Amino acid sequence: MRYLITGTAGFIGFHLAKRLLDEGHFVVGFDGMTPYYDVKLKEKRTAILARSNGFKAVTGMLEDKAALDHAAELAEPDVIVHLAAQAGVRYSLENPRSYVDSNVTGSFNVLELARNLQPKHLLLASTSSVYGANEKIPFAESDKADEQMTIYAATKKSMELMAHSYAHLFHVPTTAFRFFTVYGPWGRPDMALFKFVDAIRNDRPIEIYGEGKMSRDFTYIDDLVEGIIRLIGVIPSEENRVVSDTITDTLSKNAPFRIVNIGGGQPVGLMTFVETIETMLGKKAIRQMLPMQPGDVHNTYAVPDLLVALTGFKPQIEVDEGVRRFVEWYQENY
Repeated sequence: MRYLITGTAGFIGFHLAKRLLDEGHFVVGFDGMTPYYDVKLKEKRTAILARSNGFKAVTGMLEDKAALDHAAELAEPDVIVHLAAQAGVRYSLENPRSYVDSNVTGSFNVLELARNLQPKHLLLASTSSVYGANEKIPFAESDKADEQMTIYAATKKSMELMAHSYAHLFHVPTTAFRFFTVYGPWGRPDMALFKFVDAIRNDRPIEIYGEGKMSRDFTYIDDLVEGIIRLIGVIPSEENRVVSDTITDTLSKNAPFRIVNIGGGQPVGLMTFVETIETMLGKKAIRQMLPMQPGDVHNTYAVPDLLVALTGFKPQIEVDEGVRRFVEWYQENY
């Protein structure tokens, strides 16, 4: 099949594109190559993808409709996967406008593109951060998600709402997936695993917020990609509505639109995560304990039941194995 993927120089987009290319698909990747973090890392990812004859790269910002249109002309996509975004919870406290530009205006441009192209399936990357102040743990897709704690989360929720409207008005089959703390090789340098490994290796203190009393549903990148690929084939329709006494399907009654969590449902405490990294590195961290930052939440983890019902898949890779693989990659590259 033919794919248009936004964000292919990013962590998740790179891994998804590589998997699809390895399976023989044609992929046009669209990425702004922004300096939010090390551009050289993005260039290395893109260079790996460019080894495949089935890959074409287009550089441009999501806000640039003409650049997106050019990528679409090259792709003639059967499927669009929108992964590009201004990411990061803490950065959004300092630079909120960049989140609105990318995640709202940029996502609107992708929706307009899908409206005109009418792909078989549009898939959008959302985030577990949309659950915000919801105190019910774990998070199911049908749970309340109306009190976002950061601009980042609010812009992602806005994207979900716009996407439902487009699915209803223009009949674009759409799946939005909510990611839970994705990690693994080629990960972002601003994420906890990369930061902690780099700091410990170089004898710098690691900053542990919330006095370490937080937990996250860490999702290894290969598991995330497997979940996405399986969902590509589950085009939202009444034919695949999940009917169950225990699972609430988020398939809209008014549109071919569905929201799906991709997470394992196995939260890991932050201090356990740090100790796992220390074990894999064979070195203790210098720990700097700090209070919670604005916008942070204590716990996030997924109810994965809808993903399992739709695809038969649930994330498999345990945190110790995932951290081991990341450390191995880091030591080979840094």
